[in-house]
Amino acid sequence: MAPYSIGDVERLLDVKAHVIRYWEKEIPLIQPVKDTYGRRSYSDRDLEILLRLKHLLYERRFTLEGARDQLYQELSGEHQDLRGSISALRADLLGVLSRLPPGSAPGSSNDEDSP
Repeated sequence: MAPYSIGDVERLLDVKAHVIRYWEKEIPLIQPVKDTYGRRSYSDRDLEILLRLKHLLYERRFTLEGARDQLYQELSGEHQDLRGSISALRADLLGVLSRLPPGSAPGSSNDEDSP
């Protein structure tokens, strides 16, 4: 799969770019590649970690430190095969989602549905 720009990640996660950059500093597992101009390029693995991090922070109400510890525990746990399958499926779904036109993703509002 093609790498994601920070704008792509921003749209997929619905999180501002400055928050993503802060998470990068705090979670060493997130390692986007930077080109000669400093533009970030996120891999599928980076995106999966960011999605899980957002879930832990926003849904499960972990602190950033707690979420980091949870991520390390999950990535070194005994259910790696299952996690690998789920990660592959998630990456496939994200690939499909990224190819959809803006506003056509499930759960997004479009003008026709608005009163």
